[in-house]
Amino acid sequence: MTRPPDRPAVEAEVEVEVVEYTDPLCPWAWGSEPVFRRLRAALAGRVTWRRAYCVLFDHDDDPPPDPAAETAWYARYVEDISGHTRAPRALRLSRVAASSWPSSLVAKAAERQGDEVSGRVLRRLRESVFVLGEPADTRALAEAAVRGVPGLDRELLAADAASASVLEAVRADRAEARRPVPGVLSVHGGSPHPGAAKETADGGYRYALPTLLVRTPAGSRVVPGWRPYEEYASAIEELSPGLLTEPLRPAPSDALARYRSLTDPERELLTDGPWPPSGAVRVETGNGPVWLHPEEAATHPARGRGAPAAP
Repeated sequence: MTRPPDRPAVEAEVEVEVVEYTDPLCPWAWGSEPVFRRLRAALAGRVTWRRAYCVLFDHDDDPPPDPAAETAWYARYVEDISGHTRAPRALRLSRVAASSWPSSLVAKAAERQGDEVSGRVLRRLRESVFVLGEPADTRALAEAAVRGVPGLDRELLAADAASASVLEAVRADRAEARRPVPGVLSVHGGSPHPGAAKETADGGYRYALPTLLVRTPAGSRVVPGWRPYEEYASAIEELSPGLLTEPLRPAPSDALARYRSLTDPERELLTDGPWPPSGAVRVETGNGPVWLHPEEAATHPARGRGAPAAP
């Protein structure tokens, strides 16, 4: 097992921090992927971007009295969200996730192998439920979902995901997500998911997912819920004028090689040129396709479900 080299020291000197409160199995967070991918590209090398895992499905949640009815209700809930976000949803959802802990531990463990690997691991975990309909809610399912991610040391990932230090890190994320800034306790706006903090069983509050908190020595801004790119850009511009640069929109083949998996909202927002690129593998869902790079399709859990695009 080998660890990647430490990140460049320049990252420690960046004074802008973006904290993304999220969960691998959250449908609103999945629907925010196009905008967040664009935002990360626009801020690459200029900020530190940290993900804090909220644990949306917790250990102490009561099991549903009727799992089939609960699954049917949740599938309709996800369908309603995808109607707003246009994010793909599974053709059939096998069940409501029993716990977010396994996927959160695997996602947090993957951070030790660098940003690129951890981003691809998180993407696979999201796709487990919203593309495949089989939420990665056990350690075995979470580790199986990320098999074949380029650059991933699976043995190291498994060891780290089972470690006390990663467990403590996710516990710290969960606790942090339950100390929301006052600005999200009451939120209004035109979004179907404005992102007001959610009340917890103990009478406290947690961030709605997703929420971005942008911090600098001069102050902070919070952008909760499902929002357009312009609202995130405005918050960052207010704190650090000129920091945000509009990223180039690569050709479809280059974008697919970079991201390895693209939804229709993502390819429309992030790429420039005729679609699909040669060799792209189309995987059908209940709400539009997911497009996989052919190398990604070879190891993706959806292999066998997709068909190559016409050359």
